[in-house]
Amino acid sequence: MADRPNIVYFHVDNLGLGELGCFGGGILRGADTKRIDQFAEQGLKLSHFVVEPQCTPTRSALMTGRYPIRSGNHTIALGGNDGGLVAWERTMGDILSEAGYTTACFGKWHIGAEDGRWPTDHGFDEWYGPLRTYDECLWPDDPWYDGERDGYSYMHEGTRERGVRATDQQLTVALKGEMDAEYDRRAKAFMKRSVEADRPFFLYHNHSLMHFPMVPRQEFVGTSTNGEWGDCLMMLDHDFGSILDYLDELKVSDNTIVIFAGDNGPEDHLLGRGTAGFFDGSYFSSAEGGIRTPCVIRWPGKVPVRESNEMVHVTDMFPTMLRWAGCEPPTDRIIDGLDQREFFTGGADTSPREGCMVWLNEELHAVKWSQFKVSFKRQQHFHDPEMPLGFARIINLLEDPKEREPVNQKHVRWWVMQHARRIIRRFEETVEEEQLIPCGAPVDFVPAQPGSRYEVVVPSGASG
Repeated sequence: MADRPNIVYFHVDNLGLGELGCFGGGILRGADTKRIDQFAEQGLKLSHFVVEPQCTPTRSALMTGRYPIRSGNHTIALGGNDGGLVAWERTMGDILSEAGYTTACFGKWHIGAEDGRWPTDHGFDEWYGPLRTYDECLWPDDPWYDGERDGYSYMHEGTRERGVRATDQQLTVALKGEMDAEYDRRAKAFMKRSVEADRPFFLYHNHSLMHFPMVPRQEFVGTSTNGEWGDCLMMLDHDFGSILDYLDELKVSDNTIVIFAGDNGPEDHLLGRGTAGFFDGSYFSSAEGGIRTPCVIRWPGKVPVRESNEMVHVTDMFPTMLRWAGCEPPTDRIIDGLDQREFFTGGADTSPREGCMVWLNEELHAVKWSQFKVSFKRQQHFHDPEMPLGFARIINLLEDPKEREPVNQKHVRWWVMQHARRIIRRFEETVEEEQLIPCGAPVDFVPAQPGSRYEVVVPSGASG
């Protein structure tokens, strides 16, 4: 089985498209991201990689190949809230594990925080990470917080055999700065064991940066010209390079698919604010900068070195990675991801994906088709109000990447609406085949097939 490729998915938290040198940032952000930039020169650099506006929806989409509106994971689960993947969902971890891969998840999972929803319940042999997300490290310093009353947030770890348990590490600001070193240590130990056992591995490595608060490890303090934020970007660059170096040390780089990708657009809180660069927006928004993030794929000898602005959606990673590993996606449920192998390996110049839907929570905000974006609601940044639009805005992102103009005065382009409506109708038809899983559904919930009637609500003026 050792001829099957290893897979490393290095997932970066809240990474704007304008942060890295290879995407127009780097020294402009006060931090020379030389290791990531070098990596981008060794593979396929995607400039039109579309994710979800929040971390939970993106992680659900990646793991299942399904729009998060289908799995009930279209918004993050905050402290104390139920939610996450139901047991019925089949993840990349489930399928690769059944095919003989060793599997490990380190860092934030954020698609379930109870028995039946842990990574180890969804195909991963081992996991270490926070219960939910990283800003919970701020709780102990809040004068109004009472742990006995409000609950504590600890790091968790577990294996498939022994289950998951809370460690004695309470999530604090100090721990936030150190945890990535522990992820790195565990990831290397996992890869080493897998190689020694002559088994292919899937490492799902979730780095804590660039999620606020920005807390660099001591050796990175002062290494940038942009304070703690820039120091953290330098730390991220180093940590990714460390994983690449270890693949070389294990002599498995040539047979390892490495994907470096963000989970959503940049941080919006002032103390950790990032940038979407060429586009506008932040995470928790449907602006282009909230749903485009860097993505680079390296597989030496298989994926040619190049850059592309062809659209790829995060759900596409599911069938593509599985088939590269010799597995097949499930056929008993709706899969939204498309097989991108021919495009990724250079057999086709264009992506098979013509468009996708953009959801913010349970609301349809936009439909992307080709280089166009049809917006029904507008929210550019996290804390901006959501604004319903009386008439849909049809934006050519090549002409108006900041999404400033409500209409092209010269061409108007209502003809684009037919393509958006076709994508919406196709989705509505699939919901008649399979029920949407409600947000917060119990872990044993199974969607009805065929499902109940579902209709996407679009403003009346959007029909043209």
